[in-house]
Amino acid sequence: MTKRGPWQILSDKLIYENPWIRIDYHDVITPTGTPGMYATVDFKNWAIGIIPIDSEGNTYIVGQYRFPLEEYSWEIPEGGGNKAATVLASAQRELAEETGISAENWEMIYEFNTSNSITNERAYIYLATGLSFGEAEPEETEELVVKKIPFSELLGMVYRNEVKDSLTVIGVLIAAKKLGLA
Repeated sequence: MTKRGPWQILSDKLIYENPWIRIDYHDVITPTGTPGMYATVDFKNWAIGIIPIDSEGNTYIVGQYRFPLEEYSWEIPEGGGNKAATVLASAQRELAEETGISAENWEMIYEFNTSNSITNERAYIYLATGLSFGEAEPEETEELVVKKIPFSELLGMVYRNEVKDSLTVIGVLIAAKKLGLA
């Protein structure tokens, strides 16, 4: 038996694993002393979102169909960052890959857990400025549309609940406060 905080783990079993996630099942004794079970999802990558802001106050969002949700989504450039690389290097790669944009200035404006009930996924949001533009090189599985809009318009989309992506919502609200817009 092992302990994880106030939890006692009686046994662990790997349920499923692929290059992105690992799912484990645990027989446990809960903090109150009762028998229980817990399933956990280990994300093998960081969740990374980037808010690029140009000198005129515009940002660049990415539209794509999200398979698990069965719907189209507008969101900030985002994706997974390999934990073997730095979070910043992963953010720089993701922005260039999805939009063709590179930035001189990078500021990590927020770090959070995407869910605290079954997963350990950690997310990082960056504000990128001093932009230069090139060609996007999306992954072979991605069909992306990049759209330039005023940051204030994206903030309005968040307030009107037109954007549902958690990294985008959190990132835009934090960036708006930082930029003096909220």
